[in-house]
Amino acid sequence: GTMSLKNFPSHLYNDEVLVARDGNVVTITISNEKAMNTFSLGVTTGVLQALEMCADDTTVMVVVLTGAGDRAFCAGGNLVGGAASGGFRGAGGKGKPPPTTQGAVRNLRSMMVTSQLLRDSHFVSIAAVNGACAGAGLSWACACDLRLAAENALFRSGFIGAGLSGDFGGTWTLPRVVGPAKARNLYLLNEKVRAEEAVRIGLASKLIPARGDAFKAKVHEIALTLAASAPLALKRIKANLIDADSTSFAHHLDLEAERHGKCGFHGDAAEAGMAFLEKRVAHFTGVGQRKSWEASKL
Repeated sequence: GTMSLKNFPSHLYNDEVLVARDGNVVTITISNEKAMNTFSLGVTTGVLQALEMCADDTTVMVVVLTGAGDRAFCAGGNLVGGAASGGFRGAGGKGKPPPTTQGAVRNLRSMMVTSQLLRDSHFVSIAAVNGACAGAGLSWACACDLRLAAENALFRSGFIGAGLSGDFGGTWTLPRVVGPAKARNLYLLNEKVRAEEAVRIGLASKLIPARGDAFKAKVHEIALTLAASAPLALKRIKANLIDADSTSFAHHLDLEAERHGKCGFHGDAAEAGMAFLEKRVAHFTGVGQRKSWEASKL
């Protein structure tokens, strides 16, 4: 069949990224379990492809990013075989041009678009942290809107121990999640943060007292509930929260007023109110699938 979110070509990515769609919820699973779901060419390119497909599909409401098994969400770069940065450097060797710093920077930056897609796209992103979450794995988690932690979740920046300064946006997102001082503790002192503390400092949105499949089933319930929200409201709440990082208060009030006012003119707002009063499930129309050019910001 044709390539879609329901029929994702995992084989092109060494079967290290699995994608499942249930209604308007898409789950992306990093499936490199024997290596603690660390980064590899298959993982980064597969996650990038899956997220780009979600960004293209305006009917997707929620994207869950998680790791296979119950030991690791994503433990960051793979330190086996030299440095975690090795994959971006390119091997060089016979019949290949010599690796350059600029080439490594360009390759890395193109993969870091994954963090932008998690943070800036129209869908709500959830990191289902099912175990170790370190390095660029922590950066991915912090780029998501929500971080749901299993009882055995463990967060650590890890970069300083690998002799690296950090990538995938963590030094920008983490201070906004836990505050600048705590972010410095995590990056400079390489502190380990377990699930309970993660909730206390605001790093995890919620602790789900389960692990493995039981944890993922609970996350899926939360994702389905979120995906049943009024689509315009959900997507515009996210847009407001993103814009808040770069606008003045007065301009932000302009944006809020426009989005809120327009939501009120859509039939879904009346339907939400009626469903609430009648204690029934709401049936929303949303905006449906948009052609790529319609979904653009032009």
